[in-house]
Amino acid sequence: MLIQCSVIGSDKVIRVVPESKRETQILRAAFNRLKVDLWQPSSPFHIVEGTVTDVRVPRNTSQGLLQYLQQANIQYTILISDLQEAVENQTGLRSYRNRRSLSEYNYEVYHSLEEIQDWMYHLNKTHSDLVHMFSIGKSYEGRPLFVLKLGKRSRPYKKAVWIDCGIHAREWIGPAFCQWFVKEALQTYQTDPAMRKMLTQLYFYIMPVFNVDGYHFSWTNDRFWRKTRSKNTRFQCHGVDANRNWKVKWCDEGASFHPCDDTYCGPFPESEPEVKAVAHFLRKHRKQIKAYLSFHAYAQMLLYPYSYKYATIPNFSCVESAAYNAVNALQSAYGIRYRYGPASSTLYVSSGSSMDWAYKNGIPYAFAFELRDTGHFGFLLPETLIKPTCTETMLAVKNITLHLLKKCH
Repeated sequence: MLIQCSVIGSDKVIRVVPESKRETQILRAAFNRLKVDLWQPSSPFHIVEGTVTDVRVPRNTSQGLLQYLQQANIQYTILISDLQEAVENQTGLRSYRNRRSLSEYNYEVYHSLEEIQDWMYHLNKTHSDLVHMFSIGKSYEGRPLFVLKLGKRSRPYKKAVWIDCGIHAREWIGPAFCQWFVKEALQTYQTDPAMRKMLTQLYFYIMPVFNVDGYHFSWTNDRFWRKTRSKNTRFQCHGVDANRNWKVKWCDEGASFHPCDDTYCGPFPESEPEVKAVAHFLRKHRKQIKAYLSFHAYAQMLLYPYSYKYATIPNFSCVESAAYNAVNALQSAYGIRYRYGPASSTLYVSSGSSMDWAYKNGIPYAFAFELRDTGHFGFLLPETLIKPTCTETMLAVKNITLHLLKKCH
């Protein structure tokens, strides 16, 4: 499948770091007025002094905006000078590859939703001793919401870990990691004592693509689509930010009431069928599930609650030591250092997130990973970096899981 994308000509990605209140106000006003696509942070509201701000500038406004920044004496750097070219470089050869059998599935390229679902069916058939595939509902556009239950059926009741990827459609490295995790589990189960212990003592519920409609849309229409694809009756804008739609301080700081914004919280909590389905599943299994892990991009961070407020969680020392050890394990592979800490102070305050909701609903270990990189490629992380990114992340996830088996009650 070749990608058609609504990135025209030479859209650019620029980075600005405001150095004063004046610069902050100028940037917020300009970005609000021009409705640019903010890559980092997710909303102009989060831009304060010193905030690394990555913004995709459409071709038709780039000239004007860059001149405006120069006149205002605001420094910027160009991260990606021709976005269309960068998109084509990443995915242009798509139709010529990966049409081999699923037994030769390539984990070092990005896969369309259809390919990922075929892969899930295939594993369900060929690894029935360790894999069970099921659907927890349907998306807004009627696609099944598939989850893989991974683990040895050694006893009827086991503690479990929930892993989801692809809440935000354009963060393709997320689903790539979810698939990598399953591959590693199945391939090393016999040879790696740690993996064997994990799959014997725990179940893993893995949702490789949470936001199936958005992910599909990012392959067929707009590579940088973030939200779900639900329709809004009053506005011409589609979609809700599936990570602002949870019933925990819903639509407070860091979320928007406006349907056209990237951080739109939706008309009410769990308005999105995808969020509702996952929340329902987690509520139903809340006694069993001891960890919630969600994979995003990009920033190279490991975040834990709270996201919606500056406060210390009750089991802070356990969670903090798990994060510290996970980040060190990750760094041991390629020297990539992740920042870690409470999401509110490490990244920014955002309400209605899945991680906070999971924690508030009794899951003691709730983490959100922000995978590579820190902005050089942004959402267009090259396929050559899938393997190193997944390899190091795998070390962190195994570390958290083994911590859980030691410490968790």
